[in-house]
Amino acid sequence: MHRTFRGLVRDNVHTIVMVIAIIVFVWLLQEVLEGEAIRLDTLAYQVIVLHMRRPWLTPIMQSVSELALPVVLVVVMLTVEAFAPGRWPGLCAAVNLVCVVILNTLLKAIIHRPRPDGFRLIAETGYSFPSGHSMIAMAFYGLLAWMVWHYERDRLVRYLCVIGFGVVVVAVGFSRIYLGVHYFTDVLAGFAVSLAWLCLYVRLFVPLFMPCELARRRPSKRARGEPRQG
Repeated sequence: MHRTFRGLVRDNVHTIVMVIAIIVFVWLLQEVLEGEAIRLDTLAYQVIVLHMRRPWLTPIMQSVSELALPVVLVVVMLTVEAFAPGRWPGLCAAVNLVCVVILNTLLKAIIHRPRPDGFRLIAETGYSFPSGHSMIAMAFYGLLAWMVWHYERDRLVRYLCVIGFGVVVVAVGFSRIYLGVHYFTDVLAGFAVSLAWLCLYVRLFVPLFMPCELARRRPSKRARGEPRQG
């Protein structure tokens, strides 16, 4: 049977998105290593740091940035474990988080890009490229968006949650530039490499924690009053 182009794209969407994300990351890395990223970073600095900083907005951006801190993520993971379907949904989110933190640590150790200097609003240490907060936000909240999209039956809830998680991811990245602890290209690269990882993770590893037969937006076991397995 002839497979349409649309069908091929649908069946291989994870691979396609992963390849595009890797290409974007490699391009950004090349720009950074060759010193060409300064153009994008300078433009973002002028728009965000020079023109958008306000006394009332700074504490908001600090709070947004904290959405990628361990204490917040642990609370969210416990909530996922309690209400999401599958045997170990919380463990699924935790393993994903640990892996992306390790990946970020390795990349920073290899690339060694210093952080922006002279306009930071908060204290940060370590290297800059790619942004760890951006990677964590994309991998963690992106996985939550994937879970909701695949397991929630209510269409309105699906769309609202996916949009909400998307806003959180973008806001965390924006906050890191606003606070002066990352360049624009750090954030973009963090999003790109983390999205590539997320595509690989949901394709190969998520089924180990959340079997495919639970998909197609069945309600969680707790919502149906059934006992959890395991």
